[in-house]
Amino acid sequence: MKLRELKLKDIQYILEWMKDREISSQFKTDFSKYSSIDVQNFIIESGKFTSSRHFAIVNDSDEYLGTISLKNIDTINMKAEYAIVLRKFAQGTNVAYEATETILNIAFNDLKLHKVYLNVLTQNIRANRFYLKFGFKLEGTFVDDIKIENEFYSLNWYSILKESYESLDQSN
Repeated sequence: MKLRELKLKDIQYILEWMKDREISSQFKTDFSKYSSIDVQNFIIESGKFTSSRHFAIVNDSDEYLGTISLKNIDTINMKAEYAIVLRKFAQGTNVAYEATETILNIAFNDLKLHKVYLNVLTQNIRANRFYLKFGFKLEGTFVDDIKIENEFYSLNWYSILKESYESLDQSN
């Protein structure tokens, strides 16, 4: 597993998870409406963002497995928002764990951030377990915080601080 820039050759694989109802239903955004042009534009623009860093997670054959990001990078408050999505066949293969280690290393060592945070739907049990297992701390739940298709959903907010990440790194 390694991280690299998103490339246009990834479009079909990105659309694969976007159109997969089981995967996309776990997100706040309705990705099913995205077209190949939308994804192409995102890939082109992602190289221009200074407040976000988006990476393709790939295997040794350079096959796209998913996307991992640091969004809303705030250099004044030294924090960023984490996001990850994997194609269905890559789930449960330890790729998410390895990619998360890599992106947090970038966040804390390269970008010199103090905190990485995320939010996830409370109903996304698998993701909530993963974040806790990795060492993210639950900061709280925003009840009925977002509306998706006329229904309200709650979000769990997690974070990991640099010193917590470094102590996890020491124990591995």
